[in-house]
Amino acid sequence: MKIGFIGAGKVGFSLGMFFAQGGIPVTGYYSRHPGSAQEAAQMTGTKWYESLGALVRASDALFLTVPDGAISSVFQQLREFDLTGKQICHCSGAMTAREAFPGVEETGADHYSIHPLFPISDKYAAWRELPGAFFCLEGHGPHLSWWEDTLGALGATVRRIPSQGKVAYHAACAIASNLVCALVKESVDLLAGCGFSQQEALSALAPLMRANLEHLIQDGPRDALTGPVERGDTATVAKHLACLPKGGSRQLYRAASRRLVQLAEEKHPDIAYHPMKELLEEGSRT
Repeated sequence: MKIGFIGAGKVGFSLGMFFAQGGIPVTGYYSRHPGSAQEAAQMTGTKWYESLGALVRASDALFLTVPDGAISSVFQQLREFDLTGKQICHCSGAMTAREAFPGVEETGADHYSIHPLFPISDKYAAWRELPGAFFCLEGHGPHLSWWEDTLGALGATVRRIPSQGKVAYHAACAIASNLVCALVKESVDLLAGCGFSQQEALSALAPLMRANLEHLIQDGPRDALTGPVERGDTATVAKHLACLPKGGSRQLYRAASRRLVQLAEEKHPDIAYHPMKELLEEGSRT
């Protein structure tokens, strides 16, 4: 299995290093930015390809590690070549293989989405952490088991999901990762009003966030839940709402807290949370 990369950004660079260091043959890189492809090829000990056709002919599997919005257009360029028996892969979390590669069945190529559930922010470091990452597999062809076994042998945790579950899977990833940034930004802004700089706020919040994350991972959201919503402390929650700016911040607090009430009810079925629910309704005075 010889793997070629179209696109030499953070994802292509990191996966190429991950595969090459794991002993998986990588043919090399093609990119509209030759400098990026040359650097990635040098780092992985592979080849920089000046033409897309040359990379296609040299590779059994082709990873389109380009922005999501460019995957389909790059695939249309690939259709100019003989793709019979090859694997066409992308790393988008939200798109299925068929969605990303329209008409792929006509080419004779197998098609897969292989998504590393990992924040690849630094291409020079992220590949070292991919052995501990989770990979989601989806697609059509006889190689799903091969990818499952190969990625597992490289240290990753691998799970196949049905095509119809791809969007829900990616939404789950975004909520657990990206939306947390919005919540932390709200916390930092509130502490700024108390005289904290951003770094001081993050330093103060860090032990709380780390401890809470550990409990979430170990015990699950319900058992990790603490705070005024769980206690049914409507007076404190009302004060919180009053100190938040009207609009987005207050709506965000209400929406998240309503979900916490559901967790609290599961955790404490003997406690009546009706007053808390009424307080958190959008039409309440606070």
